[in-house]
Formats: sequence, structure tokens, C-alpha cells
Amino acid sequence: EKGLTLIPLRAYINERGFVKIELALAKGKTRYDKREAIKERDAKREMKEARGQIDL
Repeated sequence: EKGLTLIPLRAYINERGFVKIELALAKGKTRYDKREAIKERDAKREMKEARGQIDL
């Protein structure tokens, strides 16, 4: 279905020698969520840069 992604969580070999992969099904972020994530990332970057300038 559109908008869903399969994510491999774990890969292992069972007792019979077969490779098994555990999968998860996830929805992507909405545009609003992406904007929030970008804002948080930028804020963390600015704080890190400010700390670096103080330490010099």
C-alpha cells in the first residue's frame, strides 16, 4: 500500500539453517512532523555551536 514502509528489525539463522528476518510495517512522517523534526534538529545544532563558541 502507498505510504507504508517495511523495516527490517532483526536478521538471524534458525535451527534448520534458514535466514529469518523480522519486519515491521511503518507509516512515513507527515509534512507537519517533518517540519517539527527539522526545527528540533536546527535548534540542537545552534545550541551545540553556541557551546563551542563559549568553550573557545
